[in-house]
Amino acid sequence: MIRLVLFDIDGTLVRTGGAGLKAFERAFATEFNRQDGVERLSFAGRTDFSLVREFFELHSVAATPDNFERFFDSYVFWLDHFMDRLGGCTLPGVERLIRELQTLPKAPLLGLLTGNVQLGAEIKLRHYRLWENFKFGAFGNDHENRNQLASIARERGARRLGRDLAGEEILVIGDTTLDIGCAKAIDAKVLAVASGGHSLEQLQSHQPTWAVENLCEVDAKEICR
Repeated sequence: MIRLVLFDIDGTLVRTGGAGLKAFERAFATEFNRQDGVERLSFAGRTDFSLVREFFELHSVAATPDNFERFFDSYVFWLDHFMDRLGGCTLPGVERLIRELQTLPKAPLLGLLTGNVQLGAEIKLRHYRLWENFKFGAFGNDHENRNQLASIARERGARRLGRDLAGEEILVIGDTTLDIGCAKAIDAKVLAVASGGHSLEQLQSHQPTWAVENLCEVDAKEICR
C-alpha cells in the first residue's frame, strides 16, 4: 500500500503562465546585468540551483554563495510579482486527486518533491490555494541533484510517519523523464503525467509504473492499493 505520495509542481500540479521563466530573466537582468541566455536553459525537471549555476557558467559569473543568495532574493520577489500578472492554472484533475487521496480510509502522507526552492514553491502553490495540502517537501535548495532530493523526501516522509518506508510504499507523481528517474533512484513507484513538457510516448519510453495524459484519468484507490 502507498504510504507516501510525492508531487512535482510545474507541469504536474500547476502551470504558472511563464511566471517562473520571467522571474529568472528579471532577476538575472537586475542583479547581474545579463539580458540573455535564459532561453538556452532546459527547465523541465531541473532544480533551480542547477539552472542558476548553468547560467552563471554561461556568463562567467562566479557561482559563490553570495551570488546565489542575490539571485534568489530577487527571483522570489519577481516570481510573486509575475504570479499576479500572468495567466496560469491548476492542471486538470489535480484538486480532485488530492481530495481523493486525503479521504482514503488509510490516507497517505502528501509531500512535495520539486526542483523549486522552497519559497518559490510556496509562492506558486499559495497562489492556487494548494500549499496547505502538503505536510512537507524536498526542495531545490536542499540539493542540486534531483535524485538526491528524492532520498531527502523519503527520509523526511519516514520521520513524519515514524517508520522506514520501502520503495513500493512511495509514489512519485511528475511530468518529466527526470521525475521518473528520481523515483527509480529510491525504488519508488511513479505516475508520469503528460501535462508538462513531455509527451505520453516520451514518458512511456522510460517505463514508469503508470503513464497518463492528465490526472483526470487517475483513480486514487487504484494507485494506492
